[in-house]
Amino acid sequence: MLALRDLQRKLPICGVLLMAALALGGCSSQLADLSPADAQAHPKDPSAYLPVHDLPPDRDQAVIPPDQRAKIEAELAAARDRQAVAAKDAK
Repeated sequence: MLALRDLQRKLPICGVLLMAALALGGCSSQLADLSPADAQAHPKDPSAYLPVHDLPPDRDQAVIPPDQRAKIEAELAAARDRQAVAAKDAK
């Protein structure tokens, strides 16, 4: 019987403490948004930001022809193979 009374007394207190913690947690997010007095002001001009959605202009140069691309890929693959053999020999 004593345990039930203790539980009945502690449960409302725990509930009030939980609600206070949640309420104070909500206030802290607003306090975090405040800036100190010596902080630099953010620019209000939207043009000062980088143009994220602007696309670069179209290229004037043509794309690499397929035969030249195959040659470059073969050279890169050969260099990779040489380095793999050299690394294996170094171990």
